[in-house]
Amino acid sequence: MSVHNTDKPSGWRADTGPAPVRLLLSGVEGETSALVGAKAAGFPLELLIADPASTIDPSMLAGASAAVVQVNCDDPQSVARFEELARGDVPLIAAAYEPPMAFVRALVRAGAHDVVPLPLDPKELETALDPIRRISAAKGPRARAGHQKIITIIKSEGGVGATSLLGQTAARFAGVERLAGRETCLIDLDVQFGDAAFQLGLQPNLSLSDLLAAGKRLDGELLRSIAVQHSSGLAVVAAPSEILPLESMTSDQVLSIIDLATAEYGTVFVDLPMNWTNWSLSLLARSDLVLMVTELRVSSLSRARRQLDLLDSQDMRNVDVRIVLNRTEKGLFKAVSTDDAERVLRKPVTFTIANDHEIMTQAIDRGVTIGEVRRKSALGKDIEIMQAGIAAALGLER
Repeated sequence: MSVHNTDKPSGWRADTGPAPVRLLLSGVEGETSALVGAKAAGFPLELLIADPASTIDPSMLAGASAAVVQVNCDDPQSVARFEELARGDVPLIAAAYEPPMAFVRALVRAGAHDVVPLPLDPKELETALDPIRRISAAKGPRARAGHQKIITIIKSEGGVGATSLLGQTAARFAGVERLAGRETCLIDLDVQFGDAAFQLGLQPNLSLSDLLAAGKRLDGELLRSIAVQHSSGLAVVAAPSEILPLESMTSDQVLSIIDLATAEYGTVFVDLPMNWTNWSLSLLARSDLVLMVTELRVSSLSRARRQLDLLDSQDMRNVDVRIVLNRTEKGLFKAVSTDDAERVLRKPVTFTIANDHEIMTQAIDRGVTIGEVRRKSALGKDIEIMQAGIAAALGLER
Protein backbone atom coordinates (compact mmCIF):
# COMPACT_ATOMS: atom_id res chain seq x y z
CA MET A 1 0.00 0.00 0.00
CA SER A 2 1.55 3.27 -1.07
CA VAL A 3 1.05 6.44 0.98
CA HIS A 4 0.34 9.89 -0.48
CA ASN A 5 -0.35 13.32 0.91
CA THR A 6 -3.46 15.13 -0.36
CA ASP A 7 -1.58 18.43 -0.48
CA LYS A 8 0.38 17.23 -3.52
CA PRO A 9 -1.27 16.67 -6.88
CA SER A 10 -1.09 13.14 -8.20
CA GLY A 11 0.66 12.53 -11.52
CA TRP A 12 -0.08 10.02 -14.24
CA ARG A 13 0.51 6.33 -13.61
CA ALA A 14 1.37 3.52 -16.00
CA ASP A 15 -1.41 0.98 -16.45
CA THR A 16 0.20 -1.99 -14.72
CA GLY A 17 -2.96 -3.69 -13.46
CA PRO A 18 -6.26 -2.92 -11.74
CA ALA A 19 -6.77 0.70 -10.76
CA PRO A 20 -6.10 1.23 -7.05
CA VAL A 21 -8.50 1.70 -4.20
CA ARG A 22 -7.69 4.93 -2.37
CA LEU A 23 -8.04 5.07 1.42
CA LEU A 24 -8.69 8.65 2.53
CA LEU A 25 -8.03 8.38 6.26
CA SER A 26 -6.64 10.59 9.01
CA GLY A 27 -3.87 8.05 9.64
CA VAL A 28 -2.96 4.40 10.03
CA GLU A 29 -3.64 2.56 13.26
CA GLY A 30 -4.51 -0.88 14.54
CA GLU A 31 -4.73 -3.64 11.96
CA THR A 32 -4.81 -1.08 9.14
CA SER A 33 -1.01 -1.25 9.12
CA ALA A 34 -1.33 -4.83 7.86
CA LEU A 35 -2.67 -3.39 4.61
CA VAL A 36 0.66 -1.75 3.74
CA GLY A 37 1.94 -3.35 0.54
CA ALA A 38 -1.19 -5.49 0.27
CA LYS A 39 -4.19 -5.84 -1.97
CA ALA A 40 -7.88 -6.18 -1.13
CA ALA A 41 -10.32 -7.98 -3.46
CA GLY A 42 -7.58 -7.86 -6.09
CA PHE A 43 -7.15 -4.06 -5.93
CA PRO A 44 -3.85 -2.40 -4.91
CA LEU A 45 -4.31 -0.01 -2.00
CA GLU A 46 -3.17 3.60 -1.68
CA LEU A 47 -3.38 5.57 1.55
CA LEU A 48 -3.97 9.33 1.32
CA ILE A 49 -3.69 11.15 4.65
CA ALA A 50 -6.64 13.51 4.95
CA ASP A 51 -8.33 15.10 7.94
CA PRO A 52 -11.99 13.91 8.12
CA ALA A 53 -13.31 17.48 7.86
CA SER A 54 -10.87 18.89 5.29
CA THR A 55 -11.95 19.55 1.72
CA ILE A 56 -11.08 16.84 -0.79
CA ASP A 57 -10.84 17.76 -4.44
CA PRO A 58 -12.78 15.17 -6.49
CA SER A 59 -9.73 14.91 -8.75
CA MET A 60 -8.04 12.99 -5.93
CA LEU A 61 -10.32 10.08 -6.79
CA ALA A 62 -9.60 10.20 -10.52
CA GLY A 63 -8.52 6.85 -11.91
CA ALA A 64 -9.40 4.91 -8.76
CA SER A 65 -11.48 1.73 -8.82
CA ALA A 66 -13.08 2.83 -5.53
CA ALA A 67 -12.33 4.94 -2.46
CA VAL A 68 -12.70 4.46 1.28
CA VAL A 69 -13.46 7.82 2.89
CA GLN A 70 -13.38 8.47 6.63
CA VAL A 71 -16.49 10.15 8.03
CA ASN A 72 -17.01 11.52 11.54
CA CYS A 73 -20.49 10.71 12.82
CA ASP A 74 -20.81 13.93 14.83
CA ASP A 75 -19.35 16.30 12.24
CA PRO A 76 -21.86 17.65 9.66
CA GLN A 77 -18.99 19.04 7.56
CA SER A 78 -17.44 15.59 7.31
CA VAL A 79 -20.78 14.07 6.29
CA ALA A 80 -21.37 16.83 3.72
CA ARG A 81 -17.92 16.15 2.23
CA PHE A 82 -18.79 12.48 1.78
CA GLU A 83 -22.14 13.32 0.17
CA GLU A 84 -20.39 15.65 -2.29
CA LEU A 85 -17.81 13.02 -3.26
CA ALA A 86 -20.55 10.39 -3.64
CA ARG A 87 -22.04 12.41 -6.50
CA GLY A 88 -19.05 11.40 -8.63
CA ASP A 89 -18.49 8.22 -10.62
CA VAL A 90 -16.04 6.49 -8.25
CA PRO A 91 -17.71 3.97 -5.89
CA LEU A 92 -17.34 5.08 -2.26
CA ILE A 93 -17.13 3.13 0.98
CA ALA A 94 -17.56 5.10 4.18
CA ALA A 95 -15.35 4.38 7.22
CA ALA A 96 -16.31 5.55 10.71
CA TYR A 97 -15.67 4.80 14.36
CA GLU A 98 -18.58 2.85 15.91
CA PRO A 99 -21.19 4.13 13.43
CA PRO A 100 -24.79 3.75 14.73
CA MET A 101 -27.22 1.90 12.45
CA ALA A 102 -29.22 5.04 11.62
CA PHE A 103 -25.99 6.76 10.54
CA VAL A 104 -25.03 3.75 8.40
CA ARG A 105 -28.36 3.88 6.58
CA ALA A 106 -28.01 7.64 6.06
CA LEU A 107 -24.60 7.09 4.44
CA VAL A 108 -25.99 4.32 2.24
CA ARG A 109 -28.76 6.68 1.21
CA ALA A 110 -26.11 9.32 0.43
CA GLY A 111 -24.43 6.92 -1.99
CA ALA A 112 -22.12 4.71 0.10
CA HIS A 113 -21.69 1.22 -1.34
CA ASP A 114 -20.91 0.04 2.18
CA VAL A 115 -19.91 1.33 5.61
CA VAL A 116 -16.97 -0.23 7.46
CA PRO A 117 -15.85 0.40 11.04
CA LEU A 118 -12.53 1.98 12.00
CA PRO A 119 -9.81 0.96 12.59
CA LEU A 120 -9.97 -0.87 9.26
CA ASP A 121 -9.94 -4.63 9.45
CA PRO A 122 -8.42 -6.28 6.33
CA LYS A 123 -11.14 -8.93 6.17
CA GLU A 124 -13.94 -6.36 6.45
CA LEU A 125 -12.32 -4.23 3.75
CA GLU A 126 -12.07 -7.29 1.50
CA THR A 127 -15.77 -8.03 2.03
CA ALA A 128 -16.77 -4.43 1.31
CA LEU A 129 -14.70 -4.24 -1.89
CA ASP A 130 -15.70 -7.62 -3.28
CA PRO A 131 -19.09 -6.43 -4.70
CA ILE A 132 -17.27 -3.58 -6.48
CA ARG A 133 -14.82 -6.10 -7.93
CA ARG A 134 -17.72 -8.21 -9.21
CA ILE A 135 -19.42 -5.21 -10.78
CA SER A 136 -16.15 -4.25 -12.48
CA ALA A 137 -15.77 -7.80 -13.75
CA ALA A 138 -19.37 -7.76 -14.94
CA LYS A 139 -18.60 -4.95 -17.35
CA GLY A 140 -16.54 -7.29 -19.55
CA PRO A 141 -17.25 -6.40 -23.19
CA ARG A 142 -20.69 -5.07 -22.18
CA ALA A 143 -20.97 -1.46 -21.04
CA ARG A 144 -22.70 -0.67 -17.77
CA ALA A 145 -26.19 0.73 -18.01
CA GLY A 146 -26.19 4.48 -18.49
CA HIS A 147 -28.83 4.94 -15.80
CA GLN A 148 -29.10 2.91 -12.61
CA LYS A 149 -32.34 3.12 -10.63
CA ILE A 150 -33.95 1.00 -7.92
CA ILE A 151 -37.72 0.90 -7.35
CA THR A 152 -38.74 -1.01 -4.23
CA ILE A 153 -42.28 -2.19 -3.52
CA ILE A 154 -43.51 -2.50 0.04
CA LYS A 155 -47.01 -3.29 1.23
CA SER A 156 -49.15 -2.25 4.17
CA GLU A 157 -50.13 -5.89 4.78
CA GLY A 158 -50.32 -9.21 3.02
CA GLY A 159 -53.08 -9.65 0.46
CA VAL A 160 -53.20 -6.10 -0.92
CA GLY A 161 -52.19 -7.33 -4.38
CA ALA A 162 -48.76 -5.70 -4.37
CA THR A 163 -46.95 -8.53 -6.18
CA SER A 164 -49.60 -8.79 -8.91
CA LEU A 165 -49.52 -5.04 -9.41
CA LEU A 166 -45.72 -5.03 -9.42
CA GLY A 167 -45.48 -7.73 -12.08
CA GLN A 168 -47.98 -6.08 -14.40
CA THR A 169 -46.46 -2.61 -13.95
CA ALA A 170 -42.86 -3.80 -14.38
CA ALA A 171 -43.79 -5.72 -17.54
CA ARG A 172 -45.48 -2.67 -19.05
CA PHE A 173 -42.57 -0.45 -17.96
CA ALA A 174 -40.06 -2.87 -19.54
CA GLY A 175 -41.96 -2.90 -22.82
CA VAL A 176 -41.77 0.88 -23.11
CA GLU A 177 -38.14 0.98 -21.97
CA ARG A 178 -37.17 -1.59 -24.59
CA LEU A 179 -38.38 0.82 -27.27
CA ALA A 180 -35.97 3.39 -25.81
CA GLY A 181 -33.12 0.87 -25.97
CA ARG A 182 -32.99 0.26 -22.22
CA GLU A 183 -33.44 -2.84 -20.07
CA THR A 184 -35.46 -3.58 -16.93
CA CYS A 185 -35.13 -6.26 -14.28
CA LEU A 186 -37.45 -7.49 -11.51
CA ILE A 187 -35.94 -9.25 -8.48
CA ASP A 188 -38.26 -11.12 -6.12
CA LEU A 189 -36.71 -10.87 -2.65
CA ASP A 190 -39.73 -12.35 -0.90
CA VAL A 191 -37.69 -15.44 -0.02
CA GLN A 192 -40.58 -17.15 1.73
CA PHE A 193 -43.71 -16.57 -0.35
CA GLY A 194 -42.60 -14.78 -3.53
CA ASP A 195 -44.32 -15.80 -6.77
CA ALA A 196 -43.80 -12.82 -9.09
CA ALA A 197 -42.29 -15.02 -11.82
CA PHE A 198 -45.14 -17.52 -11.78
CA GLN A 199 -47.76 -14.76 -11.91
CA LEU A 200 -46.16 -13.65 -15.19
CA GLY A 201 -46.36 -17.18 -16.60
CA LEU A 202 -42.65 -17.90 -16.19
CA GLN A 203 -41.25 -21.26 -15.10
CA PRO A 204 -37.64 -20.57 -14.09
CA ASN A 205 -35.21 -23.38 -13.41
CA LEU A 206 -32.90 -21.09 -11.44
CA SER A 207 -33.68 -18.48 -8.81
CA LEU A 208 -32.35 -16.06 -6.22
CA SER A 209 -30.96 -19.05 -4.31
CA ASP A 210 -28.47 -19.64 -7.12
CA LEU A 211 -27.26 -16.03 -6.92
CA LEU A 212 -26.78 -16.38 -3.17
CA ALA A 213 -24.93 -19.67 -3.58
CA ALA A 214 -22.59 -18.19 -6.19
CA GLY A 215 -20.69 -16.16 -3.60
CA LYS A 216 -17.60 -14.61 -5.18
CA ARG A 217 -18.45 -16.23 -8.53
CA LEU A 218 -21.35 -13.82 -8.96
CA ASP A 219 -21.01 -11.68 -12.06
CA GLY A 220 -23.09 -10.20 -14.84
CA GLU A 221 -23.07 -13.29 -17.02
CA LEU A 222 -24.29 -15.47 -14.17
CA LEU A 223 -27.01 -12.97 -13.29
CA ARG A 224 -28.28 -12.92 -16.86
CA SER A 225 -28.21 -16.72 -17.06
CA ILE A 226 -30.37 -16.98 -13.91
CA ALA A 227 -32.86 -14.24 -14.87
CA VAL A 228 -35.68 -15.50 -17.08
CA GLN A 229 -36.94 -13.31 -19.91
CA HIS A 230 -40.58 -12.23 -20.16
CA SER A 231 -42.11 -11.46 -23.57
CA SER A 232 -42.23 -7.77 -22.62
CA GLY A 233 -38.44 -7.71 -22.32
CA LEU A 234 -38.54 -7.78 -18.50
CA ALA A 235 -35.80 -9.92 -16.94
CA VAL A 236 -37.08 -11.68 -13.80
CA VAL A 237 -35.04 -13.19 -10.98
CA ALA A 238 -37.47 -15.54 -9.25
CA ALA A 239 -37.81 -16.05 -5.51
CA PRO A 240 -36.37 -19.32 -4.17
CA SER A 241 -38.52 -22.40 -4.74
CA GLU A 242 -37.93 -23.39 -1.11
CA ILE A 243 -38.79 -21.23 1.89
CA LEU A 244 -35.69 -19.54 3.31
CA PRO A 245 -35.37 -17.88 6.73
CA LEU A 246 -35.33 -14.12 6.33
CA GLU A 247 -32.10 -13.95 8.33
CA SER A 248 -30.37 -16.31 5.89
CA MET A 249 -29.45 -13.27 3.78
CA THR A 250 -27.21 -10.39 4.81
CA SER A 251 -27.22 -6.75 3.75
CA ASP A 252 -23.91 -7.29 1.95
CA GLN A 253 -25.36 -10.15 -0.13
CA VAL A 254 -28.54 -8.31 -1.03
CA LEU A 255 -26.87 -5.01 -1.90
CA SER A 256 -24.24 -6.82 -3.97
CA ILE A 257 -26.95 -8.49 -6.05
CA ILE A 258 -28.90 -5.25 -6.48
CA ASP A 259 -25.78 -3.25 -7.38
CA LEU A 260 -24.86 -5.85 -9.99
CA ALA A 261 -28.41 -5.86 -11.40
CA THR A 262 -28.49 -2.08 -11.78
CA ALA A 263 -25.10 -2.17 -13.50
CA GLU A 264 -26.39 -4.81 -15.93
CA TYR A 265 -29.95 -3.67 -16.58
CA GLY A 266 -30.32 -0.07 -15.41
CA THR A 267 -33.77 -0.05 -13.81
CA VAL A 268 -34.47 -2.70 -11.19
CA PHE A 269 -37.83 -3.37 -9.52
CA VAL A 270 -37.64 -5.18 -6.17
CA ASP A 271 -40.40 -6.99 -4.30
CA LEU A 272 -39.73 -7.18 -0.55
CA PRO A 273 -41.13 -9.59 2.04
CA MET A 274 -43.85 -8.44 4.40
CA ASN A 275 -41.63 -8.69 7.51
CA TRP A 276 -38.82 -6.19 8.01
CA THR A 277 -35.15 -7.14 8.31
CA ASN A 278 -31.89 -5.20 8.50
CA TRP A 279 -31.18 -6.04 4.86
CA SER A 280 -34.59 -4.87 3.64
CA LEU A 281 -34.21 -1.56 5.49
CA SER A 282 -30.72 -1.13 4.04
CA LEU A 283 -32.07 -1.75 0.55
CA LEU A 284 -34.88 0.73 1.12
CA ALA A 285 -32.32 3.36 2.07
CA ARG A 286 -30.55 2.72 -1.24
CA SER A 287 -33.74 2.91 -3.34
CA ASP A 288 -34.47 5.79 -5.69
CA LEU A 289 -38.23 5.28 -5.39
CA VAL A 290 -40.39 3.31 -2.95
CA LEU A 291 -43.99 2.35 -3.72
CA MET A 292 -46.16 1.70 -0.66
CA VAL A 293 -49.15 -0.38 -1.79
CA THR A 294 -52.24 -0.24 0.41
CA GLU A 295 -56.02 -0.30 0.13
CA LEU A 296 -58.87 2.03 1.07
CA ARG A 297 -59.64 0.14 4.25
CA VAL A 298 -59.13 1.40 7.79
CA SER A 299 -57.01 -1.60 8.83
CA SER A 300 -54.83 -1.44 5.71
CA LEU A 301 -54.23 2.30 6.03
CA SER A 302 -53.45 1.93 9.73
CA ARG A 303 -50.80 -0.68 8.98
CA ALA A 304 -49.39 1.50 6.20
CA ARG A 305 -49.07 4.36 8.68
CA ARG A 306 -47.13 2.09 11.04
CA GLN A 307 -44.74 1.18 8.22
CA LEU A 308 -44.14 4.85 7.48
CA ASP A 309 -43.55 5.51 11.18
CA LEU A 310 -40.92 2.78 11.17
CA LEU A 311 -39.07 4.49 8.33
CA ASP A 312 -39.20 7.78 10.23
CA SER A 313 -37.78 6.09 13.33
CA GLN A 314 -34.86 4.83 11.24
CA ASP A 315 -34.00 8.35 10.01
CA MET A 316 -35.26 7.50 6.52
CA ARG A 317 -37.55 10.48 6.05
CA ASN A 318 -35.68 11.44 2.89
CA VAL A 319 -36.60 8.21 1.12
CA ASP A 320 -38.98 9.01 -1.76
CA VAL A 321 -42.09 7.01 -0.80
CA ARG A 322 -45.12 7.20 -3.11
CA ILE A 323 -48.53 5.92 -1.98
CA VAL A 324 -50.40 3.50 -4.26
CA LEU A 325 -54.06 2.79 -3.48
CA ASN A 326 -54.83 -0.58 -5.02
CA ARG A 327 -58.28 -1.98 -5.82
CA THR A 328 -60.09 1.33 -5.50
CA GLU A 329 -63.82 1.55 -6.24
CA LYS A 330 -65.50 4.44 -7.98
CA GLY A 331 -68.57 6.05 -6.48
CA LEU A 332 -69.68 8.75 -4.08
CA PHE A 333 -70.64 6.58 -1.13
CA LYS A 334 -67.40 4.81 -0.24
CA ALA A 335 -66.82 4.27 3.49
CA VAL A 336 -63.21 5.52 3.16
CA SER A 337 -62.11 8.12 0.62
CA THR A 338 -58.77 9.14 -0.87
CA ASP A 339 -58.86 12.26 1.31
CA ASP A 340 -59.26 10.03 4.37
CA ALA A 341 -56.24 8.00 3.26
CA GLU A 342 -54.11 11.12 2.91
CA ARG A 343 -55.11 12.31 6.39
CA VAL A 344 -54.21 8.95 7.94
CA LEU A 345 -50.94 8.55 6.06
CA ARG A 346 -50.00 12.23 6.19
CA LYS A 347 -48.81 11.87 2.60
CA PRO A 348 -50.47 12.52 -0.76
CA VAL A 349 -51.76 9.57 -2.77
CA THR A 350 -49.75 9.33 -5.98
CA PHE A 351 -51.48 6.47 -7.82
CA THR A 352 -54.92 4.89 -7.62
CA ILE A 353 -55.51 1.51 -9.26
CA ALA A 354 -59.01 0.40 -10.25
CA ASN A 355 -60.46 -2.73 -8.71
CA ASP A 356 -61.01 -5.24 -11.51
CA HIS A 357 -60.75 -8.64 -9.89
CA GLU A 358 -61.86 -10.53 -12.98
CA ILE A 359 -59.22 -9.14 -15.35
CA MET A 360 -56.36 -9.42 -12.84
CA THR A 361 -57.32 -12.98 -11.90
CA GLN A 362 -57.48 -14.05 -15.54
CA ALA A 363 -54.10 -12.47 -16.21
CA ILE A 364 -52.51 -14.29 -13.26
CA ASP A 365 -54.16 -17.62 -14.06
CA ARG A 366 -53.02 -17.43 -17.69
CA GLY A 367 -49.63 -15.91 -16.87
CA VAL A 368 -50.11 -12.96 -19.23
CA THR A 369 -50.36 -9.19 -19.01
CA ILE A 370 -53.78 -7.65 -18.50
CA GLY A 371 -53.57 -6.11 -21.98
CA GLU A 372 -53.71 -9.64 -23.39
CA VAL A 373 -56.87 -10.34 -21.38
CA ARG A 374 -58.62 -7.14 -22.35
CA ARG A 375 -57.09 -4.51 -24.59
CA LYS A 376 -58.76 -1.55 -22.90
CA SER A 377 -59.81 -1.38 -19.26
CA ALA A 378 -59.77 1.00 -16.33
CA LEU A 379 -57.19 -1.23 -14.64
CA GLY A 380 -54.94 -1.15 -17.70
CA LYS A 381 -55.23 2.62 -17.94
CA ASP A 382 -54.24 3.05 -14.29
CA ILE A 383 -51.23 0.76 -14.67
CA GLU A 384 -50.16 2.74 -17.75
CA ILE A 385 -50.41 5.96 -15.75
CA MET A 386 -48.35 4.45 -12.94
CA GLN A 387 -45.54 3.11 -15.13
CA ALA A 388 -45.29 6.47 -16.90
CA GLY A 389 -45.28 8.24 -13.52
CA ILE A 390 -42.45 6.00 -12.30
CA ALA A 391 -40.41 6.83 -15.40
CA ALA A 392 -41.01 10.55 -14.85
CA ALA A 393 -40.03 10.32 -11.17
CA LEU A 394 -36.78 8.62 -12.19
CA GLY A 395 -36.04 11.26 -14.84
CA LEU A 396 -36.08 8.78 -17.73
CA GLU A 397 -36.53 10.41 -21.10
CA ARG A 398 -38.78 8.55 -23.53
